[in-house]
Amino acid sequence: MRFRDKVVWVTGASSGIGEAVSVAFSREGAKLILSSRNDAELERVRRACAGDGHRVVPFDLTRPDSFPAVGDVDVLVHSGGVSQRALAVDTDLATDRAIMELDFFGTVALTKAVLPSMLARKSGHIVPISSVVGYVGTPLRSTYSAAKHALHGFFDSLRAEVAKDGVVITIICPGYIRTNVSRNALTGNGTPLGTMDPTHEHAMLPEECARRIVDAVAKRVQEVVIGGNCRAAEAILSTHRRENGEDEVRRDGPSSALRAPSPRFAGRRISRESPSPRGAGRGWSRRAGPGEGR
Repeated sequence: MRFRDKVVWVTGASSGIGEAVSVAFSREGAKLILSSRNDAELERVRRACAGDGHRVVPFDLTRPDSFPAVGDVDVLVHSGGVSQRALAVDTDLATDRAIMELDFFGTVALTKAVLPSMLARKSGHIVPISSVVGYVGTPLRSTYSAAKHALHGFFDSLRAEVAKDGVVITIICPGYIRTNVSRNALTGNGTPLGTMDPTHEHAMLPEECARRIVDAVAKRVQEVVIGGNCRAAEAILSTHRRENGEDEVRRDGPSSALRAPSPRFAGRRISRESPSPRGAGRGWSRRAGPGEGR
């Protein structure tokens, strides 16, 4: 077991990727702290986790004054957040602020609450769940994309600051995953969309996504893109490479590795985890470039 007796704190643990990654870490021997605003669902997830000693600690990410003291944390997984489904012109400023408050400021605030202990112990791992729209903006997700871009900027900078102190940052960038992210996404007036996008109905299962997240954390990968729609991934990747002056692709059989000369990706270890075009489930690894949007 790769995380035996490690304390793993997961926000957004009551559903979706957060739930799946909690169960996956529990099967690797971790002691979980499960957080979101939904006590009953957190308790359900706790019962689904392997092993014992897991704690349910509900709180609101948008209220830093409500953050609980949980002791030392070995791995902090930021899975709490909300998406968007509205044109920028139709989105109230209050909705923009609500998305940024949860997806960016809440994540940053909790990081700052946990980071001093990690620095003092010279050990820790922070895992923000971003999105491929943190690379490339897509329609109906302007503020959500802005929040994810902001997360990349913050955690890339933080990584450079704390690497010497034994703290690792792994940014996770999911594409289409079969969760309720679109049902819960905010429309222009701040109400949930309430329906699932067709792109998510047959997307990668959250359990498979979680397995790849745990693998990436165990391997201390800096950044990983995970998703199930290879054609969409390649289309966005092609656009992104052109915009960033990336002109070299190396393919080795069913895998491919991309070299990105743009300054943004210089020296970064990035892995892409997505089924092969033939659907064989084999991953791609690469130096840089996005996958599909969610």
